[in-house]
Amino acid sequence: MIGLTTGDDGVTRCAWAHGTALYERYHDEEWGRPVRDDRRLFERITLEAFQSGLSWLIILRKRPAFREAFADFDIAAVAEFDDDDRARLMSDARIVRNQAKINATVSNAVAAMELRERGGSLVDLLWSFAPSDPGPAPSSFDQVPASTDESGAMAAALKQRGFRFVGPTTCYALMQAAGMVNDHLLGCEAGDALRSEVPV
Repeated sequence: MIGLTTGDDGVTRCAWAHGTALYERYHDEEWGRPVRDDRRLFERITLEAFQSGLSWLIILRKRPAFREAFADFDIAAVAEFDDDDRARLMSDARIVRNQAKINATVSNAVAAMELRERGGSLVDLLWSFAPSDPGPAPSSFDQVPASTDESGAMAAALKQRGFRFVGPTTCYALMQAAGMVNDHLLGCEAGDALRSEVPV
């Protein structure tokens, strides 16, 4: 089937995950699996923003450094980052040094804290845009959209609350990564296993 490949380990996966053990682990163990934790959703929002214009593999390789640099994406801690922290991040060659994205990450943490103070959460807000009907599994990547009405609505809701670097395409990538949609191709072992699980 178009878009699938079978690795040396005998596992059939989406073809984009072929080539490195890091990509294969991410594909098999994380991508498309439901994430219902504010900290980890904040991490995914942040990394998807930093990924814009770059290979996701670059971000995966740098993820341990990102976690260290951004206080393991503790929202309250990042919301308190000051000019010294921003300067520290811009001098940290282990991460992607982009001033606009660093500033956006701090602003997004502040927005997430304000959401909490109003009695909400990233989990509740983001998951409210998960499609109620996932539809059939895609059989090729031509059937996987770059954005959807739901991701557009999510982006608008986040921007309304002060979040930045959260366009419809970035939000759809977040939905894929956090299991709000399952875009593993039909016949991919990880994706088929997810579809057989009872929804959380």
